[in-house]
Amino acid sequence: MRFGYWLPVFGGWLRNVPDEGMDATWEYVRRLAQRSEQIGFDVTLIAELNLNDIKGPDAPSLDAWSTAAALAAVTERLELMVAVRPTFHPPALLAKQAANIDRISGGRLTLNVVSSWWAGEAKQYGVEFDQHDDRYARTAEWLAVVSGMWSTPRFTHTGKYYRVEDAILEPKPVATPRPTIYAGGESEAAKELIARDCDAYLMHGDPPERVAAKVADMRARRARTGHPPLTFGVAGYVVCADTEAAARAEVTRITDVRQSAAGYANYQDWLANTQLEQRVSLEDYSVSNRGLKAGLVGTPEQIAERLGEFEEAGVDLLLLQFSPQYEEMERFAAEVIPLVEEVTAGRRAPARQDT
Repeated sequence: MRFGYWLPVFGGWLRNVPDEGMDATWEYVRRLAQRSEQIGFDVTLIAELNLNDIKGPDAPSLDAWSTAAALAAVTERLELMVAVRPTFHPPALLAKQAANIDRISGGRLTLNVVSSWWAGEAKQYGVEFDQHDDRYARTAEWLAVVSGMWSTPRFTHTGKYYRVEDAILEPKPVATPRPTIYAGGESEAAKELIARDCDAYLMHGDPPERVAAKVADMRARRARTGHPPLTFGVAGYVVCADTEAAARAEVTRITDVRQSAAGYANYQDWLANTQLEQRVSLEDYSVSNRGLKAGLVGTPEQIAERLGEFEEAGVDLLLLQFSPQYEEMERFAAEVIPLVEEVTAGRRAPARQDT
């Protein structure tokens, strides 16, 4: 199992806590990324929104792609999983940009392809906003162009959304046949697209038993395509404390829901433009990406045991959130990761046969 985290490009993950002590600045995320690869983290997911979904549209947020390019030059082994929304990036140009950042990083760039949901943001930035299933049709064509640009000497494509004529892209990315393509989604259109055209499936926070069912479903869909198996990642928000009671008290604090919170209007827009397998309460939404539903709350021992359950469910990658991020990632690396290694090793060990 690999450990990843969401880069705090929005200055935090809590919609009802205005100041989490982690400003949306280059200085903060550079320090965090450099430290994270020293203490055992493998991946950072760099989200892409031009407006701040967590703290409210007026709050600062960092651009994903220029941040990724800068981090590529100041880190050594951290995988840089950059979110990309096809409606905001012509595919041939994005393929060129991504290949260049991948070369800067020495082959550490991967993509998290996201179909846009925020209609208000698209309107502000003058970008076309497709309806739900149309977004996935566009994404499928977009992926075909990006992959083609990365893998062939000259690439031509004529489709509904994009046209490319005898295009050259050099140098290619380091990874062959392409950098890893991650994607998530719970609609039928999303799951079919990911099973057919992507390499890894990312899930919002959910309990291990629910995640196991999703993994089984996506494995079956993938098997029908004849492609190599998918890998699986899940989001989770970590609340680690010395006692279970202290951890529960922290959950109560951060889910003190106020509909006047700066990010509440975004919640309405998100619900209107996504298709989810389950209802999301305001308490769930107070922490982004349904992170609390993963149940990573309690003592280090309790969290390690829970993570072992996720590995048994088929999860290869954890994409974690913390607050305040730097300090709590240090704690997780020191107190939880060593226990996870013990728990997962014990679960894999064959039962002793009595003679």
